[in-house]
Amino acid sequence: MSVDALPASTPTRLLIGGEWISTAAGLNVINPASYGTLAQIGDAGVPEALQAVDAAAEAFQTWSVTPARMRAEILRNAFDLMSANIEDCARLIALENGKAWRDAMGEAVYAAEFFRWFSEEAARIEGGFRYAPARDKTIITDHRPMGVAYMITPWNFPAAMITRKLAPALAAGCTAVVKPPAETPLTALWIGEILQQAGAPAGVVNIVTTSRSGPISEAILADPRVATLSFTGSTYVGKLLLKQTAERVLPSSMELGGNAPFLVLEGANVDAAVSGAMIAKMRNGGAACTAANRFYVHESISTEFADKFEAALRGLRIGPGIDQANDLGAMVNDKERDKILELIGEAAAEGATITEAGTAPATGAFVVPHVVRGIEHGSVLTRNEVFGPVAPIVTVASTDEAVRMANDTEYGLMSYVYAQDAGEGIKVARRLESGMVAINRGIASDPAAPFGGMKESGLGREGGFAGIHEFLETQYFAVDL
Repeated sequence: MSVDALPASTPTRLLIGGEWISTAAGLNVINPASYGTLAQIGDAGVPEALQAVDAAAEAFQTWSVTPARMRAEILRNAFDLMSANIEDCARLIALENGKAWRDAMGEAVYAAEFFRWFSEEAARIEGGFRYAPARDKTIITDHRPMGVAYMITPWNFPAAMITRKLAPALAAGCTAVVKPPAETPLTALWIGEILQQAGAPAGVVNIVTTSRSGPISEAILADPRVATLSFTGSTYVGKLLLKQTAERVLPSSMELGGNAPFLVLEGANVDAAVSGAMIAKMRNGGAACTAANRFYVHESISTEFADKFEAALRGLRIGPGIDQANDLGAMVNDKERDKILELIGEAAAEGATITEAGTAPATGAFVVPHVVRGIEHGSVLTRNEVFGPVAPIVTVASTDEAVRMANDTEYGLMSYVYAQDAGEGIKVARRLESGMVAINRGIASDPAAPFGGMKESGLGREGGFAGIHEFLETQYFAVDL
């Protein structure tokens, strides 16, 4: 198999109504590590998008009343099939996204777990039964699937972001129209094929790839048969979509931007904090909404932390993600690479001390890790989501100062706390305006946990017990018994 070769089972056309549909126009998918063309896929227009809504709306009539056990078995089949072909999934992720093989495999395994978790949740949707306080009636609450769900997924986790939405939606009894990003559509199409093989009926899952996201989303969201939107992406785009959904008062779940603080408090174990920082910062090359974006380190250990962190970053091997020997792959495209480099340049103009911790290949959308010292809270790297391997380190004098700075942002998705012990960490975590906090560890994501943020980082939760309820309507019956 050549370096850029795709798994043999990779579809390249639209999935609509259980059929793989060709389009007149095509869209090239590029490997950001080599700039080679991986494939040409379908480039849908509004007619194909509405055809997908037709298929999903028709399929909903039967899928919504399919017994939960049957839906669960299809999702479990999908987990088994995905797990059996996990290296194919990782290969697609590494090729079209650029991330390192270890990260690609980690994502593929994590993505498959959503099929397993929600296969178990499908049959466990709880209702309620109780007397009214006045004893004049019985209160019964039930849940029903919303209908057709429109899903927009991002390029940074092309497998996990689609399964984290599709699995609970299908478990709830909804059908879906998925629009993956133009940068990384092949993984989504591959997952669509997995679900077809797992037994998902025609029209339950529809995948529309396109270079015309705006017009397609506008048309789909205006269709009265579409019942909910699930979006993962930037806060800016999320706000634009919320304006559109407001026209129909359309329920929407939003997983938006982040600006995650990483607090290293007085008395924390520096070596443990560095190990955690390597995961929190460098997982996915820093291109994660949960990535540690700014480091607040107590003055008593700030120099030791920065030196040891830089040394660890220098130990990373940088190169194409498909080469399993590499630790850090490419950014998804030149635009993302250049945005990161521009922010680094602005930090240098502010007077920060910037160290390159490694050497990037001459060809490809690569960015070497950067450690940034001598930076103040409120500077460009602490205000903006960098989405790359850049670690700005701010020295703080106290825990109160670290908490104040951590909360000084419009975002509230993820935070990290390294403290002397878990008890202190939990006390500090409760003061943070963040939907998720990792305490003395560098990662928090888990299919069994509710993923989501506060403030402008989003609406609703994905994963855990809460994830399936994003696709369910609650209905109350007042009954005389």
